[in-house]
Amino acid sequence: MRLMFSRSRIFLLLLSSFFLTATALAKPITVTDSLGQHTLASVPQRAAVLDWNLLEQVIELGVTPVTATDVDSYKEWVVKPAIPSSTQNVGTRGEPNLEKIAALKPDVILITKSQKALMPRLKEIAPVLYYTNFSKDVNQGEVAIQEFKQLAHVFGKEEVAKKKLAQMQAHFTQLKAKLQQHFGQTLPSVVTMRFASTTSTYIYTKNSMADYVLHQLGLKQAIELPPSQWGITQKPISSLQHITQGYVLYILPFAQEKELQHSILWRAMPFVRNHHIHSVPSVWSYGGAMSLMFTAEAFTNSLLEVAPQS
Repeated sequence: MRLMFSRSRIFLLLLSSFFLTATALAKPITVTDSLGQHTLASVPQRAAVLDWNLLEQVIELGVTPVTATDVDSYKEWVVKPAIPSSTQNVGTRGEPNLEKIAALKPDVILITKSQKALMPRLKEIAPVLYYTNFSKDVNQGEVAIQEFKQLAHVFGKEEVAKKKLAQMQAHFTQLKAKLQQHFGQTLPSVVTMRFASTTSTYIYTKNSMADYVLHQLGLKQAIELPPSQWGITQKPISSLQHITQGYVLYILPFAQEKELQHSILWRAMPFVRNHHIHSVPSVWSYGGAMSLMFTAEAFTNSLLEVAPQS
């Protein structure tokens, strides 16, 4: 008799908990995006995410989006975090498949500038939240963190975001200490870049996510360039010829990497002759908050691999 009563009580408690959770999810919430404040009917459960930086943010928050775009390219360029297997590819970032999105019945759609022109049509499917970063007028790392917090509120994941951001800051401190142990208290200057071709490069500028990471690690840019919209400025490889003591880190992928090794111009660069050059595994420079941590890890590991112990 006591056992039956105990089981009944547990069942009632679980049922009560379920209804309390359902009631909380159904309660209207006020959220913030780059256009201001909006009211959603409830905490979204089926998010259609149409750009990579937002996709990364929601996955890191523990949300499984119903959509993704350019999935194959994401796996090559962004890599982490992995896209959940249940998330469906709905075309490209610039031209997502609206019929497929509608068929998946999302209760919120997250977009960036890449989909802004589609906003009126997307609003016919579900409420739309618009987030924008990558302007020359902002610190792109700080904006990524701000949007991570905003999205955490949208999905009721504030505690997850708080914990992850605290872990990221602690990890920055650990990585900086590791670099100081390796190089000494005076850390080297660094150029961070991507290759455009075997004769041209994209160097990260002062407002970029890469620059934010360098500051967290106690490193300085060997070439300081003014802020730009995407945090990069295209320069000829010859512009790197003055990097004599600093290190050059280039982010993969770069399809012509082997071809570059045979370039007379490249081999003549002082940092190449000094072996102050190293590749960086794929990390996304236009991503979410946790891309900052992934980038810091990748930069640190690359520097430790290329540089002898001081």
